[in-house]
Amino acid sequence: MPTIAKIVITGGPCGGKTTVLSYIRKHFESKGYTVLFIPETATELIGGGICPWTTGTNLDYQICQVELQLQKERIFTQGAMTMPKDKIILICDRGLMDNRVYMSEEDFQTVLKTVGHTEQEFLDEYDAIFHLVTVADGKPELYSFENNRARYENVEQAVALDKSLIKAWSKHPHHHIIDNSTDMEGKAQRLLVYLSKYLESQE
Repeated sequence: MPTIAKIVITGGPCGGKTTVLSYIRKHFESKGYTVLFIPETATELIGGGICPWTTGTNLDYQICQVELQLQKERIFTQGAMTMPKDKIILICDRGLMDNRVYMSEEDFQTVLKTVGHTEQEFLDEYDAIFHLVTVADGKPELYSFENNRARYENVEQAVALDKSLIKAWSKHPHHHIIDNSTDMEGKAQRLLVYLSKYLESQE
């Protein structure tokens, strides 16, 4: 049975997730890892017409998204466990706690009850969290809507959302925040260093 590291790549809008994911695949496959990706659930649902503004309520939407996220992660893990590989990295483009920032505390508790999980269980699903700070925080001139049709936040909203995401994941013991102190390539390289160190610490 392979060793599977389940990693979340998260962050505010336009943080560089798409760019970083390509770096992760190239770097770690060259090191002998098998790299699997779980696509962002919100983008899939919204792109298909299931949105907070098309469903009955935001709560209805959040339940759909969390239930789909849980199923996708279960299926990817199930498939990964059958692979004749030694080392697998399962990369989640956002994780279950990302949903927390899009709803009230009351609705979040309702979602947890509906899917039969606790907040701690959501956190425990993942081995490490890597947060890419939105370029809206520090480099607002680079903020764009072009590479994600589900994105709708302006610069101020993107910064506020980014900070809320950091708070949502803050209780995870392996929560890494990667800021905009370098260009995007530097940002990606820093993530590779942090992720490499984490994987080495688990060997």
